Amino acid sequence: MFSELMKTVEVQLSKELPFVIYSKPNSKEIHAILQKDNQLHHISDFTEKGFVFAPFDAFGPVILIPLDEQHKVEFTDTTKPEFEVATAPEENIEERKYHLNLVKKGLQQIEKGEIDKVVLSRKLEIDCSESPLNIFRRLISIYKSAFCYLWYHPEIGMWLGATPEILLRTESNRLTTMSLAGTQPYVKHEYPEWGQKEFLEQFMVTDYIANVLKGQVVNLQVSEIESVRAGNLWHLRTKLTGVLKKNLKKVIKALHPTPAICGIPSPSARKFIYEHENYNREYYTGYLGELNFKQEINRTSNRRNQENKSYRAIKTKTELFVNLRCMQLVDGKAFVYVGGGITKDSIPENEWQETIVKSMTILGILNKG
Repeated sequence: MFSELMKTVEVQLSKELPFVIYSKPNSKEIHAILQKDNQLHHISDFTEKGFVFAPFDAFGPVILIPLDEQHKVEFTDTTKPEFEVATAPEENIEERKYHLNLVKKGLQQIEKGEIDKVVLSRKLEIDCSESPLNIFRRLISIYKSAFCYLWYHPEIGMWLGATPEILLRTESNRLTTMSLAGTQPYVKHEYPEWGQKEFLEQFMVTDYIANVLKGQVVNLQVSEIESVRAGNLWHLRTKLTGVLKKNLKKVIKALHPTPAICGIPSPSARKFIYEHENYNREYYTGYLGELNFKQEINRTSNRRNQENKSYRAIKTKTELFVNLRCMQLVDGKAFVYVGGGITKDSIPENEWQETIVKSMTILGILNKG
């Protein structure tokens, strides 16, 4: 039962042992992985099995929680997923001024031709003394279409979030990824109308991902653009699928960081972020998820001489998500991370307002209960 699983995780936390508890998009299953000791494990070549947690810094170490103890239960919840507007934190004049200037600097670099797009973010600090497990329960009740998680390691800290964006999904040699760009607030009974800025940003992200995948996959297919709702926000999304040609490590290295969370071209955008954002993103805009999980599939043969005979197929699956709409919990504080893509059509004041709208995903959870 879910309540028993939560008690098990609570005991794990009281012992200061690593764990992750999570739910996948549109699934009633809650997964938990508990580590037997407090050792800090790192990925070496992505042939390992477990739950990975990676920083924004593509050269930083990727953390692995091994499959020491696994749990899976069904979460039955009758909560209606209404996305009420959260109470925005009191506006900090200095933070607003800094972010507006940051966006203006980004636009200057774009005008000079140094970069085509850069994703700029900020960090909010909120008082939060509530149990992280209570916050997680609200998260999975409200954001059913997102990947929701609570992750902890005593040497790293505690992170929690509800992200709508897949970095990649593989099943044997089949690859699926997506580009996600453009943001509008959700308004009940209204469908979003997208402008030139959003479509341009979406095209840039999709084109970039398609290009970096050309040497990594074959039979690359790019879907039409669609509008998708993620909590109290709308986004534009394009799916890309293909067959893996290279190993998983090379594909992840090619994709991360995507232009949806860094910029185009990636090296120049990343350099600008490191030099001008006034904080360390750490694991915000990194990625997380299941690495090389085994899935057993039972099939029944249709051959006449083997009637009713079934056989088992074992598939290897990896499912990684970009760590968006997240927060870090530290000593009675919640650090909430938000950002937005800057292109030549960006207006600084609008970009500031977009970070406020995006912050409501997590702030709405903190303001409830």
